[in-house]
Amino acid sequence: MENLMIMVKDMFFIFFCLLIKIIGTLIGVAFLTLLERKLLGYIQDRKGPNKVIYMGIFQPFADAIKLLIKENIKLLKINKLIYLMSPMFGFFMSMMLLIGLPVDYYLFSMNLFLLYMFSCLSLGVYVISFSGWSSNSNYSILGGIRSIAQSLSYEVSMFLIFFIMFMYVESLSILDFLKYQESLGFFFINITISYLMFISMIAELNRMPFDFIEGESELVSGFNIEYMSGGFTLIFLGEYMMILIMGMIYCIMFFGYSFSNYKNHLFVLIFSILIILIRGCYPRMRYDNLMYLCWYYILSLVMLNLLMIFIIKYYFYLLY
Repeated sequence: MENLMIMVKDMFFIFFCLLIKIIGTLIGVAFLTLLERKLLGYIQDRKGPNKVIYMGIFQPFADAIKLLIKENIKLLKINKLIYLMSPMFGFFMSMMLLIGLPVDYYLFSMNLFLLYMFSCLSLGVYVISFSGWSSNSNYSILGGIRSIAQSLSYEVSMFLIFFIMFMYVESLSILDFLKYQESLGFFFINITISYLMFISMIAELNRMPFDFIEGESELVSGFNIEYMSGGFTLIFLGEYMMILIMGMIYCIMFFGYSFSNYKNHLFVLIFSILIILIRGCYPRMRYDNLMYLCWYYILSLVMLNLLMIFIIKYYFYLLY
């Protein structure tokens, strides 16, 4: 009975920590949108939000209320169930990926974290395809097709980069990535791979200069054009939550970031600021140049790095 009580207390403590992490991330997403609008305002020599309460600090909450109370028009020719479930599924997958990240160094982790992460990231394509198809709109399906092609292309290079990181550690556990980088981060060992990973993550996040999912001048906002009110809010939250999650994953893989050291949260903030600055400074690429960049350049460099690591590891295996 005593062991059962201890187990229940531990489960309740883990649940409480995960709940705090989810709530904190949602608040972080809200203020990330405010940070983005402020930085873009300074970049474009204009004022950002500064009217709501003190210096516009409650602008994200005003935007959320505005989005949720908007009129939800009943569309006639949609596949209603899939149309309603797709934004919820996308938001749910972002939450599942967030839960998989360790709360503390020894509190909660997965021995097969990389496989779990691959599974969650790969399911994001289904959200785009179901949303575009179920809307029964030419603009939505066109935006969905282009988005799927972009996401699948850059997922290939991103997963190969994860495999290279696996070759360094020879483990799928997140704790091993942290232990191997206690003295020196992998960023300083292979700067080329870290740079290619950053580019692939920007394309996976559909951010400038790769935001062809929401190319307003071409696609009328892409696959989500038929969404409004709560559905659009969930898609919006999922996209910005993935910025923070990708920042955490990037810092884990290349800097040894962990939740137990709160000073390392600065790396995630820097990652998010870089994403915003790139949006404010670079124009959107042409779609064919985007695909050439992936298949001709990034994939070639990643395969070359993978071959070099195989040769080096095989040489040291023979030597020792």
